[in-house]
Amino acid sequence: MHSVDDEPTLVQAKALTKRFGEFEAVRGIDVEVRRGEAFGFLGPNGAGKSSTMRMIACVSPRTDGELKVLGMDPATRGPQIRARLGVVPQQDNLDNELTVRQNLQVYGRYFGLSRAEVKRKAVELLEFAQLSDRAEAEVEPLSGGMKRRLTIARSLVNEPELLLLDEPTTGLDPQARHLLWDRLFRLKAQGVTLIVTTHYMDEAEQLCDRLVVMDHGRIVAEGSPAELIARYSTREVLELRFATGQEVPAGLGELAERVETLPDRVLLYTATGEAVLERVHARGLRPVSSLVRRSSLEDVFLRLTGRTLVD
Repeated sequence: MHSVDDEPTLVQAKALTKRFGEFEAVRGIDVEVRRGEAFGFLGPNGAGKSSTMRMIACVSPRTDGELKVLGMDPATRGPQIRARLGVVPQQDNLDNELTVRQNLQVYGRYFGLSRAEVKRKAVELLEFAQLSDRAEAEVEPLSGGMKRRLTIARSLVNEPELLLLDEPTTGLDPQARHLLWDRLFRLKAQGVTLIVTTHYMDEAEQLCDRLVVMDHGRIVAEGSPAELIARYSTREVLELRFATGQEVPAGLGELAERVETLPDRVLLYTATGEAVLERVHARGLRPVSSLVRRSSLEDVFLRLTGRTLVD
């Protein structure tokens, strides 16, 4: 990858704002992405994640605030920044009329690489993406996971210092997701800085060193996954399911730090789920099923952004 300079911060935003007419999609956020880390943007639809990513990718101008990417201002140095970025869009935009290998070689030519260089890079990236045996295949029949790996491989043709991934594993089966995670871990180990948007909380926990949770254009929380869970949730969650039509017993709120009643179950947030379950049984309550689990980033996400579907 590109030689690493002494600058510890690759993306720095202060009061970053994006408006579309009267609508304010990004409302004055502060973000700092450090060299070598995997940084995540989480948030429901319409939270402002994609608008922020497009500003960082230098394809959408900011309305207000400050933004530096790779130490440069996108407003004046967009082409120079883009030459050092890799971008993986939410929807694969591969050329179906070309083979797998040709997709890599043609894209490399856009960055001014020689024919010899793009041939060498194509071999290297096909191996990285585990697509060497499909090098001469057409793109259209490939599985979703293969297309996603090819899109990521293509984004690496220019040896980027900063890789932007918008919902990288949406629509993939579990095996394909885990293989993709493995590829991203390898990139990070090679010194590539990753910025990821995702709807999958387990993905954010797996990939991200730090992340921000966005809602309605603002950052509502920031930290490592472990820090956010410690700050906004409890060590464990006890899930209780009662018989259909049975009224949720009163007094459960006395047993836990927080109780959330959902249509199909009751969540009791506590440091010791098994101890709380014993107290539930001691009260003569007999749920149909019970589950003690560790708190997750999804618990944090839903507490901060709510469970209402945003279109």
